[in-house]
Amino acid sequence: MSDSLRDRIEQYYATVPLLFSDAEDFGSLRLFVRNKPGAPYYGGPSHARPTAGGSAALADTDIARVRARQRELGVPTAFEWLAEVAPTLRARIEAVGLPVAERPLMVLDRDRPVDQRPLSDGVTLRALTADDPALPAALALPRLAFAEEGTAVGSTGPGELSVVARELIEDGTVAAVRPVIRAGHKTLVAALSSDGTPLAVGHYHPAKGTTEIGGIGTLPSARRRGLAAAVTTALVGHARDHGVSTVFLAYADDAVARIYARLGFRPAGTTLLIADQPARS
Repeated sequence: MSDSLRDRIEQYYATVPLLFSDAEDFGSLRLFVRNKPGAPYYGGPSHARPTAGGSAALADTDIARVRARQRELGVPTAFEWLAEVAPTLRARIEAVGLPVAERPLMVLDRDRPVDQRPLSDGVTLRALTADDPALPAALALPRLAFAEEGTAVGSTGPGELSVVARELIEDGTVAAVRPVIRAGHKTLVAALSSDGTPLAVGHYHPAKGTTEIGGIGTLPSARRRGLAAAVTTALVGHARDHGVSTVFLAYADDAVARIYARLGFRPAGTTLLIADQPARS
């Protein structure tokens, strides 16, 4: 990873949570505390990361203070950072008994063209508005996609999707996300069947010309149709059309990484580490 790319990604991780949270500093660590209900930025808020230049002065007491504050807030213990930026943090996190997971990064070079992938008959791609009728189901889809791991075709389909979509309407999740979309802080792209049912989705949160693509998932019954690849390229195109020049992503599965590689993404030469936190898609 070049220094300039590392700096852009580091700035992104330091900036994008502030669209949805307030920052509280504990010595060399910064904790992002959600200031509104809902589920906006998929890496947090509620996680901590080193402050700019703070990793050299990292103290074990900083970790303890952050964990105490997270317990007070009733949120999971979570730390997120670039390995190159804070090379000593992993050992300190593991020393207090927290598991650390590696999330390799891939980046799409700025001048790398991305062609839209072909779609099955009747399937269309759409960037969803805040009032789009497909929004509840699109927000529900990742829960089902990631609950049934792997890339094989599964049995979970539109019926189960409708049930979860109703749950997200009733618990206020959909209402909380609508203003985030209106403000341009979150973009959702969905591959939709002819009847408007989301079959695959993904999203991005832009900040200062950089974005991480995430939440890419396919309804298990609709897998093996190239829909995730189509959504990914549509997200890239939409982001570039709206002023984003650096697009990257994290992955946890080699099979998924091969899909991204075929689209033009390359290893970024660094590792994203997340402690005691679900893997991002």
